[in-house]
Amino acid sequence: MNAPFKPAIPGAYLSDQVADVMAARIREGRLAAGDKLPTEAAMVEQFSVSRTVVREALSRLKSLGLVESRQGSGVFVKEVSFPPLNFAAKSVASRQAVVQMVEVRRALEAEVAALAAQRRTKMDIKRIHQSIVNLDKAVLAGGDGVHEDVQYHLAIAEAARNPFLMGTLQYLGQFLQGATRVTRANEARRDDFARQVRDEHAVIYQAIEAGDVEAARRAAASHMDNAIVRIGQADSVFWQQTGDALASALVHGMPASS
Repeated sequence: MNAPFKPAIPGAYLSDQVADVMAARIREGRLAAGDKLPTEAAMVEQFSVSRTVVREALSRLKSLGLVESRQGSGVFVKEVSFPPLNFAAKSVASRQAVVQMVEVRRALEAEVAALAAQRRTKMDIKRIHQSIVNLDKAVLAGGDGVHEDVQYHLAIAEAARNPFLMGTLQYLGQFLQGATRVTRANEARRDDFARQVRDEHAVIYQAIEAGDVEAARRAAASHMDNAIVRIGQADSVFWQQTGDALASALVHGMPASS
């Protein structure tokens, strides 16, 4: 049984805090498809917020395609009906697998960024900016920044307001995160790589903030292209010591371990 939710932190954007916690539980599988969410009254009590805040959070979760209301029954986690992927059918080298997954990200995230630039709200801009701050803090604290990097891209995806794109990214999440582990491990080895990634994230954010659709699309595609270039510049020592192990999930079609 899921543990009770912790009270939201007093301040602005309470509905975002509630929605983010709920979305995280769904993405982590702690709230599975078909599970019923706690009642409004229960969430009001656990999060220590008003009914209005809870309703705004639920509205956001519905817009993301994560939950659905059933008349007279409550709110439930939605079933995502995609057929299973079979990556195990092909035996590919670790480096090639990572590059191929980044190519998938490029196709998806260029369009996601373009839609985000077109549809973003002030709240979306604040959320994307905060995800960059969180990533910088994680790296400065000595972390790999994988979770924060994924959250940055998810914040942009949420701003795109397309539940089908969001659902696709969530479905591929286990593999996208596996590729991100490899790219970030490689980028952490060189200050110039880490600097490039920060700058690329900033350019995407600035284009979305400015509402420049084409600039956002180009910036996101360029970010993925540059990630492929950086993987190509990783030496054999990296692959022997780190890369192969991190990429094994992609090669064998299994989720990356946390």
